[in-house]
Amino acid sequence: MALTETVPVPCPCCGEVIDVLVDCSLGDQTYVEDCFVCCQPLVLTVSVDPETGQPAVDAMPENA
Repeated sequence: MALTETVPVPCPCCGEVIDVLVDCSLGDQTYVEDCFVCCQPLVLTVSVDPETGQPAVDAMPENA
């Protein structure tokens, strides 16, 4: 299991796929990061599978 993983996530604002760097050692987490294409703030919710260590990322607009 890698400590960090890059996860491709579609931006819900502009539709472009952005790469999100996830620190898997932190477990499940929620934070705000700007889309590097459209600069809109996104709420990223990260879930890390405890068995495989694979992260899943869900992106929502901050002002949704």
